[in-house]
Amino acid sequence: MSKIEEMAKELGQALGRTDEYQALKKAATAVDEDRDLVGLRNELQKLESEMVSLLQAGKEPGDEEKERYENLARDLQARPEYQRLVAAQSNFEKRLQAVNETISEGIQEGAQSRIILPS
Repeated sequence: MSKIEEMAKELGQALGRTDEYQALKKAATAVDEDRDLVGLRNELQKLESEMVSLLQAGKEPGDEEKERYENLARDLQARPEYQRLVAAQSNFEKRLQAVNETISEGIQEGAQSRIILPS
C-alpha cells in the first residue's frame, strides 16, 4: 500500500470516529429499526418506481398517483426519526466538504512544490 493510500485510510478511520458520522450511523439505525418508517419508505419507493416507469413509457402519472406520492413524501418528512437522519446526513456532508476543501488546498500547495514524490 502506498503512503497516500495509507493516509487516505487513516483519514477514513478518523472520519468514522467523528461526532457527525456517529450521529449519522445512530440516526440511520433508528430509521432502519422503525417498522412503520421502513414500510412508508418502501411504499414511497415502489410508487416512485411505478411513476418513473410510466414517464419512461411516455405516459404521465395520474393526479391520484401524484397526490399519493406527495402525501407519502410529506408523511415521511414529518417523522422525527427521518428529520434526525436528514440533519445528520447534512452535518456529515458539511464535514466532508470541509475535508475536501482542505485536500484541495493541499493539492494546490503540493502542485507548486518543486519536490516530486514517488507514487
